[in-house]
Parts: sequence; structure tokens; C-alpha cells
Amino acid sequence: MTGSSMERRPGSGAIAYAVEVSSPATTGTQSLGQSSRLSALPGCLAPAHGSSVSAKRIWMLYLFLTSTIGFLRMAADALFRSPDGVQRLRARRVLIMALFIPVFALAQLIHWAGLLLDELFFRGYRSVPIREPLFVLGVPRSGTTNLHSVLARDPQFTTFSTWECLFAPSVSQRLFWRALGRLDERIGGPLRGLVGVVERAVFSALDDVHAMSLDTPEEDYFALMPVLSCFILVLPFPGSVHLWRMGRFDRDMPEPMRRRLLTYYANALRRHLYVHGPDKRLLSKNAAFASLANSLAETFPDGRFLVCLRDPKQTIPSQLSSIGPGLAFFGVEPDSAPIRERFVDQLCFYYDNLLQLADEHARERTVTLTLPQIKADLAGSVRHAYDRLGLQLGEDFAGTLAEATAPARAYRSGHRYDLVQFGLDEAQVEQRFARAYAHPALRASEPRGQVEPPRTNDAGPDAPRRTATIDEAGSC
Repeated sequence: MTGSSMERRPGSGAIAYAVEVSSPATTGTQSLGQSSRLSALPGCLAPAHGSSVSAKRIWMLYLFLTSTIGFLRMAADALFRSPDGVQRLRARRVLIMALFIPVFALAQLIHWAGLLLDELFFRGYRSVPIREPLFVLGVPRSGTTNLHSVLARDPQFTTFSTWECLFAPSVSQRLFWRALGRLDERIGGPLRGLVGVVERAVFSALDDVHAMSLDTPEEDYFALMPVLSCFILVLPFPGSVHLWRMGRFDRDMPEPMRRRLLTYYANALRRHLYVHGPDKRLLSKNAAFASLANSLAETFPDGRFLVCLRDPKQTIPSQLSSIGPGLAFFGVEPDSAPIRERFVDQLCFYYDNLLQLADEHARERTVTLTLPQIKADLAGSVRHAYDRLGLQLGEDFAGTLAEATAPARAYRSGHRYDLVQFGLDEAQVEQRFARAYAHPALRASEPRGQVEPPRTNDAGPDAPRRTATIDEAGSC
């Protein structure tokens, strides 16, 4: 089915031009096999031509109201209940949250106003198809950030930048900030200078954990902030049941909410393509979306997946160490045993869900890399992935890869951590993550200097597939 529309759409220095879009085929989707609930996922890939304007507005109103009610509950819990069910609610946390909650609420109201304006003036975003997106997934601290920043330099892709994630999830907001930026340039750029000073002051503290700036590529899970489903919100709101369900999305999220969130996310990607051009291929990177991996494979049946893994004995302390300052900032004890246990349990699910994606649900569309492979040979790993996933490698980007390989090999993080500081030991981790360690991708955690080729997931249709039950050792 093909449809075309003449819509006002922002482009490079222009507010409007005609664009013809066609709906991609939505046949041939794979069955997840994990749960009968997943078979009812929406066809988020296809443009939403069939829905009336009034129905869309009612749907947005419903999302707004349910998000508002959810936020009020989260705010009440933060102000009046223990953050982890064990530690005492401290006056410092109450004070911090009393200041944070109104600021956060105002920011989300502004985002919702922008989303409403999109429904009034930029409805053409709904007709933008999402063609063959590339999703960079992985466990946290496995090299996804550097891989994403390198892939974002390939001109065939478009990806979210930090300022778009944080300040402009809607088309309306992006047009506003772009117009303000052009005005600022005409008068000498005083606003840009001020923003640069604030940016360095705010982001410099994150350099050893997750270096970022307003213009760098960033994880688009921030687009889920208005519907309170961005997992980073678990730092200020660790008592939220919904946020922890996001951490085990493919297993624990109720089906109606699953459908709503996947539809909302697909529309966020459409908005991005509406601004940057429907001819671009969407590049998305989210370590937190390891929990959504199989839902994404079902929702985007022509999507490609790059999965990054790391030895759990390194991943666990790195992740726990990286979230500690965030928890402490919001008045939560960073060494909280219940919160630590939830994060470790979630990481266990991440490994299982990603390996299930690679071995069962999207094996022909997935390439698995490990952190040692990426560090040892970034260019070779990316070339292999492009070849396996049917991506074109242009000459200019090939040069970019060659330039980025040596710095990737030489990089040493200033972030320091070990299992002992979190009350864990290697034997515990090996037992709990036994299924992950049994997988060929992680069995390659071999002596230093020996790095296996990237896993290709091409064992063939007759090869035995990895299956697991909850009774197996290492179950999450």
C-alpha cells in the first residue's frame, strides 16, 4: 500500500518542502515465541494513515492523563516513603525531591505542549516510514557509547543528539530551538557562549563514566521521559514499580502498556526523521533497551541489531559504580542492598534477553560484538557487522573507521571499580550468570591478546537453538 502527502516539514534552513512517502511492507514478521502477549504488538513500523485526527488526539490525551497520574504517585512516594523499602527517609532526600519534582514537572509540561503542537501543525510526521533502522543494544558499560559515536559519523544515518533528547522531543521544540540558534548567530552568539559555559560545568563531571555534550549522539530513550518510561528516572524514583518493569520490559510489562509505549517510541523516531529527512536511516543506541530487544525486533521487522556484550564480572561493578553518584545526589544510599540486588537481577535479564534476540528472534538481523573485540579492532568489527547486516560502507566512512581504531585501542577509562566493593565475588557472578557464560560470545573471554572474530549468528537453520527454562542454573 502506498500513500503520498504534501506536508509542511522542516528541512535544512527551510520550513517546508514536498515529500512523498510510501509505507514499507510489514509482512514477514517473526514470532517472538517468548510470550503470547508479544504476538499482539502493534505495527509501529507502518505509517498511521488509518487513524483519524480525533482518535490520535484522544490517544495523546489518554497518555498525558495516565502519565500525570503516574507522576503524582511517584512524587508522593518520593516525598513520603523509603526509597528502597528499608532505609529511613531522610530530610535531605525530601528537600532535594521537593526542589526537583516541580522543575521536572514543568519540563515535562513543556514537552507535552510541544507534542500537542505537533498534532496540530506537523501531523505529517505520522506518515514518515522507519526504514531498516539500526539499533545498537547491549549491556551497560560494554562499549555501546563509543560504537554509537563512530557509527553516527556515517552519513547514511541520523541519530538523536543530546540536546534533542533532553530539550526537544517534539518537532515544534526542535524548530523553536533552531530558530533561536539562527537568531543568536546573527547577533554574535552570546547565548551559545553562555550555553557552552553551563554545558562544560554540568557535563564535565561525567567524563570518566559517560562523556557527553549537547551536540554529541545520545541515547534516544530520553524521548520516553514525557511518559515517565525513561529508565534513568529510577535514580530519583527507585520505588517506582513501572520503572523496574521497564528494566524487564519483554517479560514484565503488561501488554496494554507495552503496546502504548512501543507506539509512542515509534512516533518519537518518526518525529526525528520528519525533521532530519525521511531518506535517512535511523541509528538508535540504548543500553537500557536490552530489556526491549525482542519487542523491538517484532515492532521493526526490517530493523538491524548490533549487540555489545562484556564479561559480567566487569559489567556489574562498572554499572553499580556508575549509578552510585546519581543515587546519592537524590538522597538515596548508593550502597542500598535492595537496589543493588534489583540492578544485578536486571543485568542478568539483559544478558538473557539479548542472547535470545541473537539466537532466536532476529538471528539473521543481529551481529554480536564483545568489548575486547571492539577495542582490539574497531574498524574490523564494524566492517564485519556492515557486511553481515547488508549495510553499505562508503569510502569516507571507511576512512573515519581507520582513524577511530587506534584511539579506541588506546582508550583507558578513569572509572575504577571492583566486585568486592559491592559485596560480590567471581564465583557468585559465574553461578548467577551461568547461561550468559555458556554462550559462545562470552566464552571468548579468553586470555588477553586473543580475540575471537565477532559472532555472526549464521550457524544456519538446522543448527540447534539456545533454549532455557527458569529452572536452569543461572536463571534470572
